[in-house]
Amino acid sequence: MQAVLLTAFEGPDALAVREVPEPEAREGQVLIDVEWAGVTFPDLLQTRGEYQTRPELPFIPGWEVSGTVRTGTAGFRAGDRVAALPVTGGFARTVAVDVPMVFPLPDNVDTRRGAALPLNYLTAHFALLHRGALRPGEVVLVHGAAGGVGSAACQVAAAYGARVIAVVSTEEKAELARSVGAHEIVAADGFLNEVRALTDGGGVDIVIDPVGGDRFLDSLRTLRHGVGRLLVLGFAGGSIPTLRVNRLLLTNTSVIGVGVAEYWRHDPEAAHSQWHELLPLLKSGRLAPPVSSVFPLEQAAAALRHVGERQALGRTLLKVRA
Repeated sequence: MQAVLLTAFEGPDALAVREVPEPEAREGQVLIDVEWAGVTFPDLLQTRGEYQTRPELPFIPGWEVSGTVRTGTAGFRAGDRVAALPVTGGFARTVAVDVPMVFPLPDNVDTRRGAALPLNYLTAHFALLHRGALRPGEVVLVHGAAGGVGSAACQVAAAYGARVIAVVSTEEKAELARSVGAHEIVAADGFLNEVRALTDGGGVDIVIDPVGGDRFLDSLRTLRHGVGRLLVLGFAGGSIPTLRVNRLLLTNTSVIGVGVAEYWRHDPEAAHSQWHELLPLLKSGRLAPPVSSVFPLEQAAAALRHVGERQALGRTLLKVRA
C-alpha cells in the first residue's frame, strides 16, 4: 500500500512516499481503510523528534484518521464509518488501531469532517470538562482560536454554556472564531486590556492556552481572583514559559496541565467515554470542525509545513482515497 514514511528527525522534508506492506490487525485492533487523515501539530513535532515520544525510524506519522472498517471486530462491522486515533500510522491507505481509539461516526458527520474530530475535540473536552471543571455561565478565553485546538475549544465551551472570548491575530481568523462559537474577539496584541474591558475588570474563569510563549504572563493576569484556571495545552509559540508561583498565591488562581495523551495512556477506555459524551453534540451539529485546507497524501510534507507556518485556518487534511 502507499504510505508516507519519516526517514529522519529532520522535519517534513524527511518525509517520503513509499510502497509498504499493509498492516495486520492484532487482537484488540480494528483494521481501517483510510479515506482522510488529519494533519496536526503533534505530527509536525514528531517529524522533528520534538514530541514526548519518539517512534523508531522509519515510521508512518499520522495521529488521526477517518474511513471504513475493513473487518468487523469488537462491536464494529465491516463497512462501518469511523474516526480513529492511531497516533502513528495514519498517513497511509490502511491502518490498524486499538479498539478504544476507534469511534463511530454519526450519520450526519461525513468522513471528511470525521478526520478532524478526535484529537482536537477530545482534547478540548478533557481540558474544559475534566481539568478545568467548566460550569455554565463561566467566561473562557481561548488563545489560537482559529487553529485546530482553539476552534474546537471555542465550540465545546460554547456548547457547554460558557461565554467565549477568542484571541486572534487577523480579521480572517476572527471570522473563523465567530463561526465556531466565539461571542467576542480580541486581538493577540494587547489582549489583556481588551479582556479586562470586556469583563469589567473581573477577568475570566478559564484560559485555554495551546500557545505559551510571551502570552503566558498576561494570560495569568486575565484570571478572575479566587477561581481562575489557566489550562496549559502546549507551546505552539515555540517557547516554554516559566512561572514565579507567588503570583498564584496573590490571586488564588491555578495553572493546570492538560496532557490528554497521558490521560489515555493511563486509562485506555477514557477516550471512548469522552466520545460518548460528545455524540449528542455531534449529532445536533453543534460540534463541526472547520476544514480549510486539503492536500493529497503525496503532499503530506507540504501540508505539515502549512500547519507549521500557521497558515491554516481551522483544520488541514490529507485526502488518502478518492
